[in-house]
Amino acid sequence: MKNQHSTQLLLLTLATLLISTSGALGRFIDLPVPVIIWWRSILGALFLFIYSKHKKLSVGIKSKKDLPSIVLSAILLAVHWITYFYALKLSNVALGMLSLFTFPVITAFLEPFFTKTKLNPIHIVLALMVLIGIYILAPDFNFENTHLKGILFGVFSALCYALRNLILKRHVHTYNGTVLMMQQAFIVSIILLPVMFLMDSGNIKTQYPYIITLALVTTAIGHSLFIGSFKHFSVSTASIIASAQPVFGIIIAFFFLNEVPALNTYIGGFLILITVIIESIRSKAS
Repeated sequence: MKNQHSTQLLLLTLATLLISTSGALGRFIDLPVPVIIWWRSILGALFLFIYSKHKKLSVGIKSKKDLPSIVLSAILLAVHWITYFYALKLSNVALGMLSLFTFPVITAFLEPFFTKTKLNPIHIVLALMVLIGIYILAPDFNFENTHLKGILFGVFSALCYALRNLILKRHVHTYNGTVLMMQQAFIVSIILLPVMFLMDSGNIKTQYPYIITLALVTTAIGHSLFIGSFKHFSVSTASIIASAQPVFGIIIAFFFLNEVPALNTYIGGFLILITVIIESIRSKAS
């Protein structure tokens, strides 16, 4: 059991690292945000479909009763992705990712309303630690620049992400995580199809390598592993462990976008990592 827990924890950490690439890619890709998300969704769905067929997984929705919640969670995913990428465009990788990571706090408070679990006081404490880390990381707010808008988009994105994860939790024991992610990405691509006729995507040819990386590494592999972790961890636990994403994202942005973090970034990032380590040990003990 200990080896199995360690393996699942390692896979969740890998998922966190892969999803962290979204920050730098979201800032770097030179396309309108809804267009980026459409390409991310359609290519991600294609990669996941090919993998599912290779593994001989059933890709259909098994019951009509599952359809409303799967569609609703996909709509929330679409809103989450779009608002998150706007947060990145309006601010920077550090601020965009950090504002998104209010979602463990939101998840910890909302999970008892979606599952039979009671509100765990330790989740509140750990979530508050993450929130303090984010507060330390955030720069001084200037209400006359776009950073505040980026923060607001990031927090709203966090709410959508938390709700989506909690709704999807009920399906993880019935559907394979890869299949769920494929279904959601496909639904998002249908929802956003009109933007391809309304927005300019003329320079898509120069952006293909980055779009494909976003679809394959971040979406297909990263998010599938993250959804799969819900079988082994509560959504709150998975969310708090995933709070290492901003730290990974800031490191990636430093090397690929030359975004140099300030001293407060190191202090806040250290606090977030300590929280992740505590939750990892606590979840293993339970």
